[in-house]
Amino acid sequence: MTVSSDSVQVASPEGSPKGSRTSDYDYELPEARIAQHPVEPRDASRLLVVDRRSGTLTHRTFRDVLSLIPDGDALVLNTTKVFRARLLGHRESGGPAEILLLRPVEHGAPGTYYEAMIHPGGKLRPGRTVTIADGFTVEIMDTTPRRTRIVKLHTTGHPLEAIETHGHVPLPPYIERADEAGDESRYQTVYADQAGSVAAPTAGLHFTDELIAALDAKGVERVPVLLHVGAGTFRPVSDDDPSLHVMHEEWCEVTEESAHRLNAVRARGNKIWVVGTTGVRTLETATGEDGIVRAFRGETNIFLRPLYTFRGVDHLITNFHLPKSTLVMLVAAFAGYDLTMSTYRTAVEMDYRFYSYGDAMAII
Repeated sequence: MTVSSDSVQVASPEGSPKGSRTSDYDYELPEARIAQHPVEPRDASRLLVVDRRSGTLTHRTFRDVLSLIPDGDALVLNTTKVFRARLLGHRESGGPAEILLLRPVEHGAPGTYYEAMIHPGGKLRPGRTVTIADGFTVEIMDTTPRRTRIVKLHTTGHPLEAIETHGHVPLPPYIERADEAGDESRYQTVYADQAGSVAAPTAGLHFTDELIAALDAKGVERVPVLLHVGAGTFRPVSDDDPSLHVMHEEWCEVTEESAHRLNAVRARGNKIWVVGTTGVRTLETATGEDGIVRAFRGETNIFLRPLYTFRGVDHLITNFHLPKSTLVMLVAAFAGYDLTMSTYRTAVEMDYRFYSYGDAMAII
């Protein structure tokens, strides 16, 4: 089953008001504000608390979510796990090549065929081969309509073992360094469970085992959902009219149990806190116009931006996102365009750390 962005697509009103164009989501960010390494411990990150009703901003530390979230409220966590999706090798000519595995496709043996982003794209047409290591090569099979590739892994053992042995942690390109030993655990939430993502659900990186335990002890109801992060999350918006942007599909799941628990939380008058934009997209995919969460298992390319009415989310915990991205548009849909952009300007002025290894905001 696939949920399409068409189900929530909102046309830009006439006159192009603020927030209706991609360029409206641009902002100035000094390069020094882009976090290259995470802080330690995880919950020592800064937290900018944004009150949507009053428009006030409060500067806290991430571990203060323990006092922000009342007992009886639900905390929704995306339990996906990042796999070592970045493969570095060389072409037949000897030149370097990079393959980012996005998601498996159903051809032949499990783990053998993937949709992938490749570099250099012009050099890696169907029929070409990239050598990753002895006994591990990647064959370019086809080009998709969206210019990604279908690739086939050739290994002497199981392909998944080869990926874990020779692959690299898929740090985003704005982290301008090679992956290090610490990234294997640090670019992963402490509650990661099911492997399948090529990028971390980064708002969850701030939680420690101790903070999770304290929230449990307080009576906050922790509810898992799943979205395997792929190109749909980080693909840039290339047109200034966001309605022309098509999200890549990403696989997600809300179980019967999770849906039941979330509906029970709402029924007794408590609120739902969602950690990260991927959790928001998952929950909104599974929630009907009646506000009821239903079990869902399949692909979604839901695109949430201003004029969308949220159904399943009351409060949002998220990181600071790239300019002109679908993620900052989602935040603007939730918090309001003006408040979102003024909050980002304040975060830059107050030296918050941005992007995957950066600080967080809680929108209440």
